[in-house]
Amino acid sequence: MSRRTLWKALSLGLVLLLAGLDLLTGNGFNLPQGAIFLDLRLPRMLTALVAGAAMALSGTQMQAIFRNPLADPHIMGVSGGAGLGAALAALAVTGSTAGWASNLSLVSAAFLGALAAGGVIVAVSARVRSTGTLLLVGVMLGFVLSAVSSVLQYTAGEESLKLFYNWMAGSFSSVRWSGLAWMAAALAAGAAFSLADRKALDLVLFGDEFAAFSGVGLRGLRLKTMLGCAIMTGAVTAFCGPVGFVGIAAPHLVRRMSGTSAHRIVIPWGMAAGAGLALAGDILAHAGPTPLPVGSTLALVGIPLILILLGRSRL
Repeated sequence: MSRRTLWKALSLGLVLLLAGLDLLTGNGFNLPQGAIFLDLRLPRMLTALVAGAAMALSGTQMQAIFRNPLADPHIMGVSGGAGLGAALAALAVTGSTAGWASNLSLVSAAFLGALAAGGVIVAVSARVRSTGTLLLVGVMLGFVLSAVSSVLQYTAGEESLKLFYNWMAGSFSSVRWSGLAWMAAALAAGAAFSLADRKALDLVLFGDEFAAFSGVGLRGLRLKTMLGCAIMTGAVTAFCGPVGFVGIAAPHLVRRMSGTSAHRIVIPWGMAAGAGLALAGDILAHAGPTPLPVGSTLALVGIPLILILLGRSRL
């Protein structure tokens, strides 16, 4: 058995093991009953799989087109757009609109906010060739959107802040089958675009001039990539809240394990790695008697891994 076949088999086995463990977690480790399994545990586990894969795919594409190892939806401001949309929706919450209607408006506003932020990056990419400038615009956009969200929180009431902070904490538990279907559709669309452009993404790694000389339409590639990333990130962030660190860590992990940057390898196995990281964060969030915010547990899993990978690759 070759080294590449071995790590693929081990990776797939690890993801399946984490998926099984995730089904057993909830107020500790226990075997769920029928209704709990179908209505809570199974959709939560599948949500972690889809969300992790989508964020990893977005990070893989962004790191390629910007040729920057730290590019991901959070760095580029897409998640900041979702946060601003959620903050605006939370401000509109009153006693008469609390409940499912307020949750629906928050999800919708977060999704539209992510798309709007992605649209800004797409519009800039149509006019700017420099990947460094585009990355800087994304970072500045994220800071501005986060600052506006913070200002809005000072004017919000107690009920609005509670709704907003619950969303900001991040959770895979609140997603039901309808929301999971939307996220899966967004992931399928993003995966189809990225796999179709995998050779172009490989060429971009050698520089814009080389890619253009090889026949790659850089502006069109950036447009499709950012649009797909905005759709996937918008769907995941809207339903689950900010899901950080997966988009940065998963692509690096696969490149290190496989020894290649070829996107025919990095895209599918990066999605698997992202799913595994999200499952690990969800297991940690539900392993104890009190559920923890998955955004925090993902940070506990993701940050040490990122530091180790960056340190070893001397980026």
